[in-house]
Amino acid sequence: MFRPRYFPAAALLAFSVLVVTILSKTPEEALTGAARAIDGDSVMLNGREMRLRGLDAPEARQSCTISGQEVPCGRQAGQALARWFTRGLATCTGRETDRYNRLLVTCRVNGVDIGADLVRNGMAVDYGGYAEEEREAKREFRGFWAGTFERPEAYRRRMRDQIAP
Repeated sequence: MFRPRYFPAAALLAFSVLVVTILSKTPEEALTGAARAIDGDSVMLNGREMRLRGLDAPEARQSCTISGQEVPCGRQAGQALARWFTRGLATCTGRETDRYNRLLVTCRVNGVDIGADLVRNGMAVDYGGYAEEEREAKREFRGFWAGTFERPEAYRRRMRDQIAP
């Protein structure tokens, strides 16, 4: 069998890159305890502020329109998250941080992924982690999908643009 002369060096280089990648990976943090909702996608657990990964919830002051009525959807999203934390201790795991240095986490209570539930029930939208749950919420007109709303990211951008000269 023919092997180029550089094969052992290439194999060693590939192995070295693999080892460095594995060793430089930030270990996942896991925190468990009584959590509290800050808003629809932010959590305080063991004195640490964290953000739910893979979803985006309406901002606290954001409203939506359902059945012709203005609804405080931002407050409702925060209340939906808060209800989860009354059901038991939360376990939140993550390794990355956002630009505000909050740990990006997936939180579970009694083994249930809270983020998946929030998106599935129309209390948050997919932000890279819950596309199927969002499709289900839209299809079933759950939560904010029962009316009209501005995606949280667009709402934040609009608010920034109104403030900026």
